[in-house]
This record gives sequence, C-alpha cells and structure tokens, in this order.
Amino acid sequence: MEATSKPFERYLILYIPWVLSILLRGSPVLSYIVAWLGSFFIFFICYSGWLKPLPNDRLIGSQLMRPIFLVQIIFIGYMACSSIFYFCNLLGYLDNSGLATFTIDYDNLDLTAQCQRYYVLGHAAFATGMILSMKYPIKQKYKVNTDKLANILLMIAIIFLPLSYVAGHTSGLIQFYFQFSSLSFIAGTLALAFAIPLNKVFNTAFCLFLYLTNFYQALTSGFKEPIIVSVLVLGIFLYPTYKRIVITTFIPALLLLFMYLPTYNHIFRANAWGDSVNSDDAYKLALDAALNNESQEDTNLGFLVYRLSEVSMFTEYIKSTPQYIDYYGFDLVKQAIIAIVPRIFWPGKPITEELVMERVYNSGVIRRGSSVSAKPAYVVDGYLSGGPLGVFVALFIYGAAVQLISQKAEQLFGGYILGTALVFAGLFQIFWRGLSFEFLLNSVFWSFITMLILSKVLRIQNILEDI
Repeated sequence: MEATSKPFERYLILYIPWVLSILLRGSPVLSYIVAWLGSFFIFFICYSGWLKPLPNDRLIGSQLMRPIFLVQIIFIGYMACSSIFYFCNLLGYLDNSGLATFTIDYDNLDLTAQCQRYYVLGHAAFATGMILSMKYPIKQKYKVNTDKLANILLMIAIIFLPLSYVAGHTSGLIQFYFQFSSLSFIAGTLALAFAIPLNKVFNTAFCLFLYLTNFYQALTSGFKEPIIVSVLVLGIFLYPTYKRIVITTFIPALLLLFMYLPTYNHIFRANAWGDSVNSDDAYKLALDAALNNESQEDTNLGFLVYRLSEVSMFTEYIKSTPQYIDYYGFDLVKQAIIAIVPRIFWPGKPITEELVMERVYNSGVIRRGSSVSAKPAYVVDGYLSGGPLGVFVALFIYGAAVQLISQKAEQLFGGYILGTALVFAGLFQIFWRGLSFEFLLNSVFWSFITMLILSKVLRIQNILEDI
C-alpha cells in the first residue's frame, strides 16, 4: 500500500541545521560543528519515516541498493561528512609534526565552515528532492521468472564482459566501457550472491572467478574506489542471507581497506605510473609496503585530511567566486548539454576535460599547464553556478533524478533485483560520487539510453514478460 505524503511544510525541518549554522557563522568552529552534525540529523529524519515512510515492499536489508540508503550514504558521506579530518587538522588535532606550537589559520577555518554550510544545505536539498520523488510500491510493467534469476545474472555478466573490452578499445565508445564493465561486475557479484545459498557449484565457481578477476583489476587500476566498491557491493548482496557473517567479516574488511589502501595506492602509483614498472610488479611492491607499514602513518593522515574530502579545494573556489569571478549562471549547464553530443556527429566539439579545467584554472585551484587534474565536485559546480541558490537547485535536482531513475529501472526490469540492484547500480554508479556537471550529465544521459535498449533486448528475448 502506497504511503501517504506528509505536508510539505514538514520538509523545512531538514533545513534547521543550515539555518542554525548561519546564525552561528560568527564562530567558525561552532558553525562548522552544527553544519557537520546537521547531516547526521538529516540522515535520522530520512530513516525515521517522519517525512515519508521507508519502502515496505521489501525488508530493509533486502533494499539497501535503493537511493535513500546506498546513494545517500556514499554520496553525502563523501561530500559532507568526510571533511571532519581536514577540520581537525586545521585546529591542530591531527598535526604529527612534533612542533610545540601550532598556529591556527582562522581565515581558512572560516572558509571551511562556510563550505560545510553549503554541504548541509546541499544535503537538505538532496533529501527533499529524493523523498518528494519517492513512490513505492512501483507499478510493474514487466515480470521476470525468479527461478531463472541466477542464470540470467550470470548470462548478463558474461555478455557484458567482452562488450566492455570492445568498447574500451574502440574510439568514441570509451564512456560505454565504464558502463559495461560496471554492469558486468554488478551482475557477476549478484549472481555469486544468488548461487552460494542455492548450492550451484558451477555458478558459484564461475562467478567467484569473475569476482576475483574484477577485484584484481581493481587492485591494479591505481584507484581506491573500485577496490572498496568490490567489497562493499558483495557484502550488501550477501547481507539478506548471511547477516551475521557479513557484519563480522565485511565491516572489519572495509575498515582494514581504509587503513591500508592509502599506503598501497600511493606505492602502486609511484611504481606503476612513475617508474614504468608493470602492474603485476607494482601490485606486489605496494602490497608488501602496505602490510609492512612503510610510511603508513603519514600516507594515511594525508589521505584522511586532503584526499578523503574535497573541502580544501572548495575553499579555493569560494575565495575567487564571486569576489573575482562572477557566478557562471547557466553556462555550466549549457556546457553539460554540449558534452552529451557524440563526437562522431560533431567532430569539432569542444573537449569536455578542457571545458571543465578552464574554471579550475580561473579559480586558481591549480596552475594552468599543470599535469594535475582537479575537476570540481557536483556541489561546487552548483555553488559556482549561483551561490547558495545554485547549491539548492543543483542538489534538489540530483536527489530527484537519482530516485526517479531508480524507480524507472524497477518498472522496466520487473522489480528491485534487476532494476535497482543490477541496472541502476551498474549503469548509474556515477551517482555514488557525483562529478562535474559535464561528466555527470553525459554519463547519466547515455546510461539512461543504454537502460532503455537493454530493457527492449530482454523483452525480445522473453526474459522480461508483460504483466
């Protein structure tokens, strides 16, 4: 039975932390703390059901891939909650230099508090858009034979693995490489989670092989996110069947990854990207360094303070906009629309990377000509477009889009398993992180087209049947 919506005025409670943090802006420390804790208050309001009851068509543990759970926790956690380490470092609490005195940069502290106020405003807007759009149970158009789900998932994993390879080695199709490889990985992981309790030996062995292959590729990618996602997704899929095992093994495993990954990744990149060492050797060197605690304290601290959160870069944008550089208005949105057009139809299309980096250079975040890439986060683009109003509008649209696309996927693919857990998580994983307007809109648009095509193919193959 569909939950009745609460009066719209109730949504104003989400903005109380933002208002309080503004009233306390005369004290940057208090303002930051109120804004930072405000995100946890918003989490509580969302999960309490006070604004709108949580979906009751499935048990909570069996719907964790839905936006209100996974996307909100990862996206908001990365955007708004991870800045605490940078804040503590500004106050000297994470300083390990051994100096007897520590001077606080109050200007930077004030900018950080200002950033956090934008974060909590963005969180409130995101939650508003998401919860207003949330409508369960979803009226299904198609159904899938649940007895065949394990084999269907395995088939999808196998088919999209070579498709991802072809896309990755074909000019103009590189963006589909990420979609197809992610879809193959999610399908294989889901198939593994289905096969284990069903005691399907062949399926389990083959899916385990696929999973370990993907995990090794993640280890040798030079990026931390794929490794964490590999463990996280498997844990979420296994949780409904093996709750105790997942809690006692996967949570400690994720904590260990956060402890050792910064060192591992730092050593791997230094060898594989800087010294022309092949990936296999770089992987062994990095793993040995991480396990033997080589420079782990300094590397982990640097990761927590400067890499886990992008708040330090956000402060640079606030310094320059709007004081020296005016708000961009709809310019970034126009550039995002341009980015959607395939280069095959517009050979002279501006290079997206260059469009994005232009505002990075203009803001002085990095110097022009630098080899470092520092693309602004989604919330930063919202701010650059129109200040606080830009943040509100951008994050409201983000929350609504995440929810509506997830619901459309469930409608097209016969429910949660194929819809949200597979297709939405596989094709729209960019929502977990949130990039610049241009990269996000381009990825979401073509992922949506891919979703429609995949649905049509599955219907032609009678995998999806009309209700």
